Amino acid sequence: MLIRLSGGKTIDPTRSMEPIAEDLWIEGDRIAVPPADGRPADLVQDVSGHVLMAGAIDIHTHIAGGKVNLGRLLSARDHREHVEAAPAPGLRGGSGLTTPSTFTTGYRYAAMGYTAAFEPAMVASNARAAQIEMTDVPILDKGAYVMLGNEEFLLQRLASGAAQSEINDYVAWMIGATAARAVKVVNAGGISAFKFNARSLGIDEPGPRHGVTPRTILRTLARAVHELGVPHPLHVHGNNLGVPGNIETTLATIDAVEGYPLHLTHAQFHSYGTEGKRHFSSAAPRLAEAINTNRNVSLDVGQIVFGDTMTESGDTQAQFRNRRHAVPDKWISMDIECDGGCGLVPFRYRDRNFVNALQWAIGLELFLLVKDPWRIFLTTDHPNGGPFTSYPQIARLLMDRGNRVECLAAISAAARKASVLGGIEREYSLSEIAVMTRAGPARSLGLGDHGRLSAGAFADVVVYRQGSDMEAMLREPVSVLKRGTEVARAGKVLTSVAGATQVVRPGYDRQIEKRLRRFFGDHMSLAFDHFALRADEIAEAGGRVEEQLCRAETGRP
Repeated sequence: MLIRLSGGKTIDPTRSMEPIAEDLWIEGDRIAVPPADGRPADLVQDVSGHVLMAGAIDIHTHIAGGKVNLGRLLSARDHREHVEAAPAPGLRGGSGLTTPSTFTTGYRYAAMGYTAAFEPAMVASNARAAQIEMTDVPILDKGAYVMLGNEEFLLQRLASGAAQSEINDYVAWMIGATAARAVKVVNAGGISAFKFNARSLGIDEPGPRHGVTPRTILRTLARAVHELGVPHPLHVHGNNLGVPGNIETTLATIDAVEGYPLHLTHAQFHSYGTEGKRHFSSAAPRLAEAINTNRNVSLDVGQIVFGDTMTESGDTQAQFRNRRHAVPDKWISMDIECDGGCGLVPFRYRDRNFVNALQWAIGLELFLLVKDPWRIFLTTDHPNGGPFTSYPQIARLLMDRGNRVECLAAISAAARKASVLGGIEREYSLSEIAVMTRAGPARSLGLGDHGRLSAGAFADVVVYRQGSDMEAMLREPVSVLKRGTEVARAGKVLTSVAGATQVVRPGYDRQIEKRLRRFFGDHMSLAFDHFALRADEIAEAGGRVEEQLCRAETGRP
């Protein structure tokens, strides 16, 4: 079917930062050029007075895997209080706000105009369950980042002085075995250190078992990801998350990768100083300056929103520290094979609490002080900073200084005085929001067919009614198309389509499999032959895989 969306304005930052007055043509699942032969459209939809953007992409959101399911089990009240019936005949009901069920997750994202979301912390030994669970998430394209940097095999090889080429082969094998899109490091070396009773691990501190420093882990993995040609940079959850003064660790992390591409995730939690009588202060200006200077670095913010949530992380050190702040008073911490860990702590962010209020301000400071919208992305680290449904509220804070000043006046007075937020004049444009939520994440992840509305791209199209209330506009699009099929209208899901699982396939020397086979026999409870996902497993579960081959890189970036 040939569709023409007529009379609207397209916001496509890959072509222009200014709105483009044009008709948008769709044929099948792709954006098309106007027919050269003058063939009329089969369906014409008048979108005069509306703006059109590509489907939004969440680059970092915890939506599947072991920790997410443990979070659901730990938040029974959340699920009792947020029950939703099926939004339309043939669809599924669900529950939960901070830890929603799989179908509800897909519907809520789609209703807001999101058409892709990426699970950023897939433990390798749990990859099969996580990937199959993600096939249940409707409408969205999705993918996962495999967690490396604390597993026994890697640490043993680094301790023995393994060549970079061997590490590259291992990383490539692990990406393929887990059907991953990217590589994530959580507290490099720190999760392993926690198993040996270490409560922190500095960037240059040798781990207690293998003597490998986080700096070595970060540099080696960042180089591996680059040389393998994986599109998304090494995705790093830094050491000392949430600790006052951790800005020094964050800046040292940027230095550690020695110019290789790096993505700092939920950076708000890593932007803390020690100034003031409470020894807790904002270091957002320092991190923003470093981002503005180092073009090899990107970040997502991990903005907090006030209210109850569930914190879920592979960072057992941080979650063990935070357990005493649990609301209600219950928590989980566990080891996972020889791969990593998992910690869950329910939490309540309070606007009158000095630390929580300053965290809220720090996130907004980062958004507004980082100059390049192509290298900063909108996240709450769902659900750690709050649910993803708060994105329209956050976008309004960035676009409307008056709203920001009003909200700033309502938080802890001490936090307000400790923040530079009130003095920042900048307001995001709608085009900058489109960069941060669409074109930028697509570029960072190497999703060439997403995040744009030019010919050949997937027809993931969101139609918004222009208005002065940006939050309402972004929360309830007029229409959402997923690859040419209308899936939502006026904030309500109409139908469901299956999204694709986005996978990268870097090449490697298969000799690494001999060493891995021996290691699995000595250390792992899952046999080597059963560890890797078969090529058809996701399809058998009802999913569809879209693979991207990687072109190996040579030399430094």
